[in-house]
Amino acid sequence: MSQVAPTHPSDIPREIVEKVFSRRGALYAFPALDPTKTALVVIDLDTGTGRDKANLKQVAQNINLLARALRQSGGIVVWVTTPIQKATQNFRAVFGNAAADNYERMGEPGGKATILWPELETDTQDIHTTKQGHSAFFPGKTTLHEQLQKKGIESIIIAGAVTNVCCEASARDAAELQYKVTMLSDALIGQSSELDRATLTTFFRCYGDVRPTADVVALLHA
Repeated sequence: MSQVAPTHPSDIPREIVEKVFSRRGALYAFPALDPTKTALVVIDLDTGTGRDKANLKQVAQNINLLARALRQSGGIVVWVTTPIQKATQNFRAVFGNAAADNYERMGEPGGKATILWPELETDTQDIHTTKQGHSAFFPGKTTLHEQLQKKGIESIIIAGAVTNVCCEASARDAAELQYKVTMLSDALIGQSSELDRATLTTFFRCYGDVRPTADVVALLHA
Protein backbone atom coordinates (compact mmCIF):
# COMPACT_ATOMS: atom_id res chain seq x y z
CA MET A 1 0.00 0.00 0.00
CA SER A 2 1.51 3.30 -1.08
CA GLN A 3 2.10 6.04 1.48
CA VAL A 4 0.22 9.32 1.30
CA ALA A 5 2.47 12.33 0.78
CA PRO A 6 2.45 14.73 3.74
CA THR A 7 1.62 18.42 3.37
CA HIS A 8 4.69 20.59 2.86
CA PRO A 9 5.07 23.28 5.58
CA SER A 10 6.38 25.85 3.06
CA ASP A 11 3.31 25.92 0.80
CA ILE A 12 4.80 23.84 -2.01
CA PRO A 13 1.90 22.87 -4.34
CA ARG A 14 0.31 19.55 -3.49
CA GLU A 15 0.81 18.04 -6.95
CA ILE A 16 4.57 18.72 -6.79
CA VAL A 17 4.85 17.31 -3.27
CA GLU A 18 3.10 14.13 -4.39
CA LYS A 19 5.37 13.83 -7.43
CA VAL A 20 8.55 14.24 -5.37
CA PHE A 21 7.30 12.00 -2.57
CA SER A 22 6.37 9.21 -4.94
CA ARG A 23 9.77 9.45 -6.59
CA ARG A 24 11.92 9.14 -3.47
CA GLY A 25 9.51 7.96 -0.77
CA ALA A 26 10.30 10.88 1.53
CA LEU A 27 9.37 14.55 1.81
CA TYR A 28 12.95 15.72 2.19
CA ALA A 29 16.14 14.81 0.38
CA PHE A 30 18.25 15.61 3.45
CA PRO A 31 16.41 14.47 6.59
CA ALA A 32 19.31 15.27 8.94
CA LEU A 33 21.94 17.97 9.37
CA ASP A 34 25.39 17.72 10.91
CA PRO A 35 25.74 21.23 12.42
CA THR A 36 29.53 21.07 12.37
CA LYS A 37 29.43 20.64 8.58
CA THR A 38 26.68 23.20 7.93
CA ALA A 39 26.83 26.85 6.88
CA LEU A 40 24.02 29.40 6.87
CA VAL A 41 24.69 31.64 3.85
CA VAL A 42 22.83 34.97 4.01
CA ILE A 43 22.68 36.74 0.65
CA ASP A 44 22.62 40.51 0.02
CA LEU A 45 20.84 41.79 3.12
CA ASP A 46 22.64 45.12 2.92
CA THR A 47 21.18 48.52 3.79
CA GLY A 48 20.42 49.20 0.13
CA THR A 49 18.18 46.13 -0.13
CA GLY A 50 14.65 45.49 1.08
CA ARG A 51 14.18 48.50 3.34
CA ASP A 52 10.56 48.91 2.22
CA LYS A 53 9.61 45.25 2.73
CA ALA A 54 6.88 44.63 5.30
CA ASN A 55 8.40 41.29 6.32
CA LEU A 56 11.90 42.64 6.94
CA LYS A 57 11.60 42.35 10.74
CA GLN A 58 10.38 38.75 10.61
CA VAL A 59 13.07 37.72 8.12
CA ALA A 60 15.76 39.21 10.36
CA GLN A 61 14.33 37.47 13.43
CA ASN A 62 14.31 34.10 11.64
CA ILE A 63 17.88 34.51 10.42
CA ASN A 64 19.09 35.58 13.86
CA LEU A 65 17.33 32.61 15.47
CA LEU A 66 18.91 30.11 13.10
CA ALA A 67 22.31 31.82 13.22
CA ARG A 68 22.41 31.57 17.01
CA ALA A 69 21.38 27.91 16.95
CA LEU A 70 23.98 27.07 14.30
CA ARG A 71 26.83 28.85 16.08
CA GLN A 72 25.96 27.09 19.34
CA SER A 73 26.02 23.76 17.51
CA GLY A 74 29.41 24.33 15.89
CA GLY A 75 28.31 25.53 12.46
CA ILE A 76 29.23 28.59 10.40
CA VAL A 77 27.33 31.76 9.49
CA VAL A 78 28.26 33.56 6.28
CA TRP A 79 27.23 37.09 5.28
CA VAL A 80 27.51 37.77 1.54
CA THR A 81 27.22 41.22 -0.04
CA THR A 82 27.61 42.45 -3.62
CA PRO A 83 29.36 45.82 -3.67
CA ILE A 84 29.55 46.48 -7.43
CA GLN A 85 32.71 48.45 -8.19
CA LYS A 86 32.08 48.68 -11.92
CA ALA A 87 28.96 47.40 -13.65
CA THR A 88 29.63 45.14 -16.63
CA GLN A 89 28.29 45.90 -20.09
CA ASN A 90 25.74 43.11 -19.75
CA PHE A 91 24.62 44.42 -16.36
CA ARG A 92 24.07 47.88 -17.84
CA ALA A 93 22.21 46.41 -20.80
CA VAL A 94 19.85 44.45 -18.54
CA PHE A 95 19.32 46.96 -15.71
CA GLY A 96 19.85 50.26 -17.52
CA ASN A 97 22.43 52.96 -16.94
CA ALA A 98 20.63 54.78 -14.12
CA ALA A 99 20.26 51.62 -12.04
CA ALA A 100 23.83 50.54 -12.82
CA ASP A 101 25.15 53.92 -11.69
CA ASN A 102 23.17 53.62 -8.46
CA TYR A 103 24.57 50.13 -7.79
CA GLU A 104 28.08 51.46 -8.32
CA ARG A 105 27.45 54.28 -5.82
CA MET A 106 26.15 51.80 -3.24
CA GLY A 107 29.22 49.63 -3.84
CA GLU A 108 31.72 52.34 -2.97
CA PRO A 109 33.61 51.96 0.35
CA GLY A 110 31.12 52.66 3.11
CA GLY A 111 28.22 52.53 0.64
CA LYS A 112 24.88 50.89 1.34
CA ALA A 113 25.86 47.67 -0.43
CA THR A 114 28.74 47.17 2.02
CA ILE A 115 26.71 47.47 5.25
CA LEU A 116 24.42 44.74 6.63
CA TRP A 117 20.95 45.44 7.97
CA PRO A 118 21.25 46.73 11.55
CA GLU A 119 18.58 44.18 12.59
CA LEU A 120 20.97 41.30 11.87
CA GLU A 121 23.10 39.86 14.68
CA THR A 122 26.68 39.08 13.64
CA ASP A 123 29.51 37.42 15.52
CA THR A 124 33.28 37.71 15.33
CA GLN A 125 33.50 34.08 14.19
CA ASP A 126 31.23 34.67 11.18
CA ILE A 127 32.53 34.84 7.62
CA HIS A 128 32.02 38.10 5.70
CA THR A 129 32.59 37.84 1.98
CA THR A 130 31.53 39.38 -1.33
CA LYS A 131 30.46 38.22 -4.76
CA GLN A 132 30.76 39.89 -8.15
CA GLY A 133 27.63 38.45 -9.73
CA HIS A 134 24.27 36.97 -8.80
CA SER A 135 25.59 33.70 -7.36
CA ALA A 136 27.65 33.32 -4.19
CA PHE A 137 29.07 30.08 -5.60
CA PHE A 138 29.84 30.83 -9.25
CA PRO A 139 33.52 30.11 -10.04
CA GLY A 140 35.61 33.23 -10.56
CA LYS A 141 32.98 35.54 -9.05
CA THR A 142 33.53 34.62 -5.39
CA THR A 143 35.86 32.67 -3.12
CA LEU A 144 33.13 31.33 -0.82
CA HIS A 145 33.30 27.75 -2.09
CA GLU A 146 37.03 27.57 -1.39
CA GLN A 147 36.55 29.07 2.08
CA LEU A 148 33.84 26.56 2.99
CA GLN A 149 35.76 23.60 1.61
CA LYS A 150 38.66 24.40 3.96
CA LYS A 151 36.20 24.18 6.87
CA GLY A 152 34.69 20.87 5.77
CA ILE A 153 31.24 22.26 5.03
CA GLU A 154 28.84 19.85 3.29
CA SER A 155 25.41 21.41 3.88
CA ILE A 156 24.26 24.92 2.92
CA ILE A 157 21.21 26.84 4.15
CA ILE A 158 20.28 29.80 1.95
CA ALA A 159 18.51 32.94 3.22
CA GLY A 160 18.40 36.56 2.06
CA ALA A 161 17.44 38.51 -1.05
CA VAL A 162 16.20 38.27 -3.69
CA THR A 163 14.52 34.85 -3.60
CA ASN A 164 14.29 34.26 -7.35
CA VAL A 165 17.51 36.07 -8.30
CA CYS A 166 20.66 35.92 -6.15
CA CYS A 167 19.31 33.40 -3.62
CA GLU A 168 18.10 31.02 -6.32
CA ALA A 169 21.31 31.42 -8.35
CA SER A 170 23.42 30.74 -5.25
CA ALA A 171 21.33 27.74 -4.18
CA ARG A 172 21.44 26.12 -7.62
CA ASP A 173 25.18 26.63 -8.02
CA ALA A 174 25.81 25.25 -4.53
CA ALA A 175 23.77 22.18 -5.44
CA GLU A 176 25.83 21.73 -8.62
CA LEU A 177 28.92 21.80 -6.42
CA GLN A 178 27.37 18.87 -4.50
CA TYR A 179 26.47 20.70 -1.31
CA LYS A 180 23.28 19.53 0.41
CA VAL A 181 21.25 22.72 -0.01
CA THR A 182 18.17 23.92 1.84
CA MET A 183 16.38 27.19 1.03
CA LEU A 184 14.94 28.79 4.16
CA SER A 185 11.38 29.55 3.06
CA ASP A 186 10.50 32.13 5.74
CA ALA A 187 13.85 33.95 5.66
CA LEU A 188 13.84 35.04 2.02
CA ILE A 189 12.79 38.37 0.54
CA GLY A 190 11.29 38.22 -2.93
CA GLN A 191 9.61 40.39 -5.52
CA SER A 192 6.19 38.75 -5.14
CA SER A 193 4.61 35.76 -3.43
CA GLU A 194 3.99 34.16 -6.84
CA LEU A 195 7.63 34.38 -7.87
CA ASP A 196 8.77 33.14 -4.46
CA ARG A 197 6.47 30.13 -4.65
CA ALA A 198 7.61 29.30 -8.18
CA THR A 199 11.27 29.46 -7.18
CA LEU A 200 10.86 27.34 -4.05
CA THR A 201 8.70 24.82 -5.89
CA THR A 202 11.28 24.33 -8.64
CA PHE A 203 14.12 24.09 -6.15
CA PHE A 204 12.27 21.51 -4.05
CA ARG A 205 11.46 19.47 -7.13
CA CYS A 206 14.91 19.37 -8.73
CA TYR A 207 17.73 20.68 -6.53
CA GLY A 208 17.36 20.31 -2.77
CA ASP A 209 15.14 21.02 0.22
CA VAL A 210 12.87 23.87 1.24
CA ARG A 211 12.11 24.28 4.95
CA PRO A 212 10.88 26.93 7.41
CA THR A 213 13.24 28.18 10.11
CA ALA A 214 11.67 26.22 12.97
CA ASP A 215 12.20 22.93 11.12
CA VAL A 216 15.88 23.63 10.49
CA VAL A 217 16.46 24.67 14.10
CA ALA A 218 14.85 21.39 15.19
CA LEU A 219 17.22 19.49 12.88
CA LEU A 220 20.23 21.22 14.44
CA HIS A 221 19.05 20.19 17.90
CA ALA A 222 18.19 16.63 16.92
